[in-house]
Amino acid sequence: MAGKTVIVLGGGVGGLVAASELRRRLGKEHQVILVDKDGKHIFWPSLLWLQVGLRKPDDIGRSLSLLERKGIQVVRGQVQRIDPAQKSVQVDGKELKADFLVVSLGAQLAPESIPGLSQAGHNLYTLEGATAIRDQRKSVTGGSVVVLVARMPFKCPAAPCEAAMLLDYDLRKRKLRDRVGVSLYTPEPGPMPVTGPEVSAGVRRLLEERGIAYHPQHQVTEVNNSTKTLHFANGAQANFDFLVYIPPHVAPTVVREAGLTGESGWVPVNRNTLETRFPGVYAIGDVTGIPLAVGMPLPKAGVFAHREAEAVAQTIAARVTGQGSDGTFDGHGECFIEVGGGQAGFGRGNFYAEPRPEIKLHQPTRYWHAGKVLFEKDWFRRWF
Repeated sequence: MAGKTVIVLGGGVGGLVAASELRRRLGKEHQVILVDKDGKHIFWPSLLWLQVGLRKPDDIGRSLSLLERKGIQVVRGQVQRIDPAQKSVQVDGKELKADFLVVSLGAQLAPESIPGLSQAGHNLYTLEGATAIRDQRKSVTGGSVVVLVARMPFKCPAAPCEAAMLLDYDLRKRKLRDRVGVSLYTPEPGPMPVTGPEVSAGVRRLLEERGIAYHPQHQVTEVNNSTKTLHFANGAQANFDFLVYIPPHVAPTVVREAGLTGESGWVPVNRNTLETRFPGVYAIGDVTGIPLAVGMPLPKAGVFAHREAEAVAQTIAARVTGQGSDGTFDGHGECFIEVGGGQAGFGRGNFYAEPRPEIKLHQPTRYWHAGKVLFEKDWFRRWF
């Protein structure tokens, strides 16, 4: 049998798992190539700990070149063009051709699409931004800390609430909370609305128990850095002294230019196989748009990228070897919800359930926080 080539684009959760699982399932005569612009894998959930000084940047990243030991070819470079019909990609001017292509390029962050946003605050969803929050939060001794969700959809639905609760706890620890207000503004109708009214109300209670002011249905339109004012589409305004934001997300330019995106602005896929409209081309993780029965999309979250990657790797391996069955992604997922003080909640369930997702929320305990710490350690041990 002639050797096949599988190219995986993006070294985040989905790309890392897909490339690793493909390498495990395929013989050495087949080539697995992982392409990533930075050549580094960041464990994004830990940015929440980094922002309050509980992690250092070097703690939460690994070089993807370590995967070469497993027989994965790692190409560091910018994906400039994708031709899904030909299953070819251009990386820094060089053409790579695949028999199977897995697109796991995530969401492109676009803070510039909200006037004044990037000048006025810190982007929680980048390593640089989370590090800046860590360093500059210490200058806050009074006034107002605001966590802002700039636009829907965004990855890691619990993260804005977790950020607010961790910042709240950090202020309490430093005995400043009675002098600093903490607020969360979001365009969502409630926290994590896709999980249903009960779980959403439960998460909102976690915020309000800590005195965090929660403002749903506030779509920011511009930020005035000189007056430290947020302007919202509903006519409301809010002042801040320290702004932490989750920026607008869009599909990467190269994915849009390839004609892979649909009406939602994201890549439509078969919800169980993750295959795009181009045979042999799959998309996984944050770059996809998967509609649910409730009229909202499947959340963008690492747990889904992980499970989708496993399903796609199984399918491609079955197609290459002619052995085994196709993989399937069933819509199950879970996430920890950090609340500060060494405690975390935990939500899990079936997001593909109909007529609505069936999710259970476990109240915060030290047990779930320890689970997240172990998960972080196990992640690096398992994949690197």
